[in-house]
Amino acid sequence: MGSVMRKVSTRSLASHKLRLVLTVFSVVLGTSFVAAAVIFTSTVSNAFNAIFDNVAQGVSVEVSAADRDAPGVPVELVTKLRDSKAQLGIDKLVENYGGPVTVADSSGKAIQTGGAPSVASAYLPPDQAIGDSMKLVEGRAPTAENEITINRTAADKAGLHVGSKTKVVLGTGVSDPIDVIVVGITDLSSSTGGYVGIQFDQQTAKDYFSDGDYVAVVDMTAVPGVSDTELRDRVHAALGDATKVDELYKVRTGDQVRDDEKAAIGDFLTIFRYILLAFAAIGLLVGTFIIYNTFSMIVAQRNRELALLRAIGASRRDVSRSVLTEALLVGVLGGVIGLGLGAAIAAGMLAFTKSQGLPSNGIEIGVAAIASAVFVGVIVTMLSAWIPARRASRIPPVEAMRESAVEPGAGSLRKRTLIGAILGVLAVAALVIGGLGEGGTRALIVAIGALLAVVAIVLGAPALSQPFVSVLGGLFEKPFGTVGRLARTNAVRNPRRSAATAFALTLGLMLVVVIGILGTSFKGTVNSAVDKGVKADYVVSGTNGGNMPLGIADAIRKAPGAQTVVTQAFAVAKIGGEQTYLTAAIGGKFSDVATITPIDGVVDVTGDGMAVDERTASDRGWKLGETVTVTSLTGDEIAVPIVGVYESSEMAGTYMIGDDLYDKLVPVESMRSAQFVWVKGRPGVSLGDLRTQLEDATAPYLIAQIQDREEFKNSISSNIDQMMVTLYALLGLSLVIAVLGIINTLALSVVERKREIGMLRAIGMARAQVRRSIYLESTYIAVFGALLGAVLGLAIGIPLVRTLAYWGLEGVVIPWSLIGGTLVGAAVVGVIAALWPAVTAARTRPLEAIVEG
Repeated sequence: MGSVMRKVSTRSLASHKLRLVLTVFSVVLGTSFVAAAVIFTSTVSNAFNAIFDNVAQGVSVEVSAADRDAPGVPVELVTKLRDSKAQLGIDKLVENYGGPVTVADSSGKAIQTGGAPSVASAYLPPDQAIGDSMKLVEGRAPTAENEITINRTAADKAGLHVGSKTKVVLGTGVSDPIDVIVVGITDLSSSTGGYVGIQFDQQTAKDYFSDGDYVAVVDMTAVPGVSDTELRDRVHAALGDATKVDELYKVRTGDQVRDDEKAAIGDFLTIFRYILLAFAAIGLLVGTFIIYNTFSMIVAQRNRELALLRAIGASRRDVSRSVLTEALLVGVLGGVIGLGLGAAIAAGMLAFTKSQGLPSNGIEIGVAAIASAVFVGVIVTMLSAWIPARRASRIPPVEAMRESAVEPGAGSLRKRTLIGAILGVLAVAALVIGGLGEGGTRALIVAIGALLAVVAIVLGAPALSQPFVSVLGGLFEKPFGTVGRLARTNAVRNPRRSAATAFALTLGLMLVVVIGILGTSFKGTVNSAVDKGVKADYVVSGTNGGNMPLGIADAIRKAPGAQTVVTQAFAVAKIGGEQTYLTAAIGGKFSDVATITPIDGVVDVTGDGMAVDERTASDRGWKLGETVTVTSLTGDEIAVPIVGVYESSEMAGTYMIGDDLYDKLVPVESMRSAQFVWVKGRPGVSLGDLRTQLEDATAPYLIAQIQDREEFKNSISSNIDQMMVTLYALLGLSLVIAVLGIINTLALSVVERKREIGMLRAIGMARAQVRRSIYLESTYIAVFGALLGAVLGLAIGIPLVRTLAYWGLEGVVIPWSLIGGTLVGAAVVGVIAALWPAVTAARTRPLEAIVEG
């Protein structure tokens, strides 16, 4: 009997090709994103691994600062290692100097890297260098202060060649732009994307990137007979107390350096993979409802067929296996096609990221991608079909004598509606309690409430659909008359099916509204902070959020129209064992360019003093005049007096420190940089003239952008908008599946109601009226799902924003235009989704439908 049932399953699929295509496509859309996430992240990971395989090549041991913001390894320790080379087993010892730079292209504009590094290092002759990651392939090595080499890919992109004159701006320190000449071209041994790498001679690099007290990185090779791990352990012991060494420095073998670099990018890619998989999960969840809906309808339409099978000897298990076999075939087919579509999506993502400078060595489809797509497709489809399969197995043979397809009626909704109502009450309670406070615990309560609310909607939606569609249908009954009444009846005929179809839109639009509330609330906070907190006429910042050399402020001060110029710089230190950023105002009073409201003491901090915002003072129990220990990244402990407490300020941050303390926390001049330079103009100078003067003053620095307050707000808001657009684009997957679900349901419903439609056509219903009834039915379902999603999104988004007040979010801003647009869009989606099923229904031939039914 098993082989017979398998034949029945395969022939059933083959004889209903349209139904098969619709069902497979719903699986494809869900699995394709899973495949795309795995393929994209594994391809990028492998490309980065290829680059990092060449990091620290030939290096036996590397010593660097434990924190990348620290100045490096003290010269006295390097001298100690150099003097102990023989005892420790060191062959070569190389001091590496370098840092971020901006290089001008042949037109005098900054070379755009697309986010890839743009760095300088020291050139060493082959007999002195360790490894050969950068080979000189054209020209000669730099020997003077104004000479550089540059990697070939950057040179080609910038239109530079041996003999070209250009400018280099050090990303940190106080130096002015440097006029240089390209004397050599280098090649890197791996894919580089938009990477820019220049080299100065050793002494020049040391002068630019060190004050003589620290070395950025020290590389060593071992003498024959000493392993890398042996040399590492000896060097670690030679540096002093083990605990202190581990706090301040990293002593690693070359293999460990490469592994750490790979792990760092691996962590980033893991987060990115989780984001993609989260949206894939949303698509799969929506697809699950569609597949469940599809198989429920298929089972209902095959009642007579399955009952006849029971009558001729098929057992319940045989019938159940028959339905699950169909699901297995659909899952495998959908998974395979989803893998192909996922590869195409990943290829598009890789093409975009490559254009932005990220490395890529071509798409790579591994076993993990193949297994994930097929596995997810099969599992999701089998789980979605399990309940319909059980239902099919319970069909008694007597059903073969009936004329109509039967599904569980409304009476079976009572239990699930009651459970949904209870969960709904618990969800409301959790959302209210969570929204009345702020912080991580409250956010967790809101998350629990959101989960309960979604489950409550899933269970209660069938019962809710009947009154909602009845009311909505009543509005359309007057203009559409009998057609509107018929559409309303069809929409509520099977509330389970209508609710499952609508849930696809509900989930998608719920997420759209939640993200919309978060995005507009963040933008509202930013706008409020700038409006209330900024006094300056212009803010000068680095392009792409990069830092600027402190020397840029001196150039700005020479502008005739600039009256007040204040540099905002950041120092990194540890307070109470926690690493944090401290704001320093250099060259003026921060209160002259920003609104800082003092609560106690002073906010224009000088010397070694520190002011803190009121929340930090309250959380840590600090009071004015108290002394706090601040630990620099070099391990120095500094006693710092609290000289002021101020109202929380987005502009000032959590801590404000004086110039002297900043110098102690960032001891190496070449590591100091400006985050922003705030500028107020002199009375009588127009803002247009001041902008022109600032643009002229900062032009040689290549990376400076001049913004007024509105532009500054918009630049921050645009970042939020870009993130939201990305999220909306990913959520578009669920909306596409939602539209597919409505099409699928209506198409199968038309097949199911073929005889009924034929009877209506026979008694005089026009084709246009048939189409109109399908349009209205689809619109009712779509608007119902969208309204549920909007309400659910508001119920979750509002308390969620309230919990984020602890992190500076001021208040809830509801995007009413977005919500209104989604509801209107849902109605449009309903009509669009119904186009094909409506045309199919309108073409039903009355006599054939009656006879076949």
